[in-house]
Amino acid sequence: MKFSTSAIHIGNEPNLKEGGSGDVVIPIHLSTTFSRKKVDKPTGGYEYSRSGNPTRYALEKNLAALENGKYAFAFSSGLAAITNVLFLLKNGDHVLSIDDVYGGTRRLFMQVLEKFGLEFSFVNFVTGKDMQKYIKPNTRLIWIESPTNPLMKIVDIASVCQIARSQKILTVVDNTFASPYFQKPLSLGADIVLHSMTKYIGGHSDVVAGCVVLNDREIAERLKFLQNAVGAILSPFDSFQVLKGIKTLALRMKQHEENAQKIVQFLAKHKKVKKIYYPGLSTHPGYDIAKKQMSGFGGMLSFELKGNLKKSISFLESLKIVSVAESLGVVESLIEHPASMTHASVPKEEREKIGLTDTLIRLSVGIEDIEDLTADLEQALGRI
Repeated sequence: MKFSTSAIHIGNEPNLKEGGSGDVVIPIHLSTTFSRKKVDKPTGGYEYSRSGNPTRYALEKNLAALENGKYAFAFSSGLAAITNVLFLLKNGDHVLSIDDVYGGTRRLFMQVLEKFGLEFSFVNFVTGKDMQKYIKPNTRLIWIESPTNPLMKIVDIASVCQIARSQKILTVVDNTFASPYFQKPLSLGADIVLHSMTKYIGGHSDVVAGCVVLNDREIAERLKFLQNAVGAILSPFDSFQVLKGIKTLALRMKQHEENAQKIVQFLAKHKKVKKIYYPGLSTHPGYDIAKKQMSGFGGMLSFELKGNLKKSISFLESLKIVSVAESLGVVESLIEHPASMTHASVPKEEREKIGLTDTLIRLSVGIEDIEDLTADLEQALGRI
């Protein structure tokens, strides 16, 4: 079954059995608990909505199909999903992470989970060979974003996963920026793929959600236990919202990418733009890898302005259609200043070390008319 067909139908199959209603849209099962005829036999396998819910199950079934996985688990946010994955580890374990990651991920690692005895290293790597030299005897997990947030670095996922697997180290890929439409990390050898479904998968700025998808049964059983034990589950209504968003994911991703490529062309010619970070540019250092492991380059880009912090803020505050807001991957175009917003919790010296400057702007290109978007960017650039 092709991607668009799976997105619409998997998990939404009408119940045509005797007594079934034949809904073509999955019902929202709001019940917190489920009655049973036999004390030792939950009805339909459902006992309590934290441990399992029919609407959430429908979403998880859909997510597994989209990422070519066998198991999926939906959580109340992307960070909740990350937290549950890190709970697979124990005191003294080491996590090796790409250096350019979402600020909230770094904050969770360094300000919360490190206090529980986990050790974290943030390093710059592209290939497995680059990454291998940073592995320690207690390294148990490799954390990858590709493309990264916000500098759009590309990691050779297959290469890194091959080295990690040879040393029995788990690999996790945050696939939020690419979406399952443009990249399939499990097919590239990753053990776990993770999404903030608040972004492209949900796509409409109306739900906060996260998920993990994987193929390994043993790890899936541990994550299922953690999902129930920790309790950071996705509600039935929010599960329904995500399922609704998924139905148009393929259509949206095509338009996100088309608009992004046209905006990159516009910015590349503008005298006030210093540098553009977009994996679809042939001059991007990760272009060849991105072309190999992605079916498209996506709708995210970053760029540096000529000038200083004051000019960068002035540009942002002059925009009229593009919204200055955190988050990304939604139908509305969103723009932000990472140093002041999504990555403000990262110490300045760490930001500067990885190249996250005060003039860096991150743009999540929406699906509005491209002429309106470029006109808005043009008038805002003209004010600095």
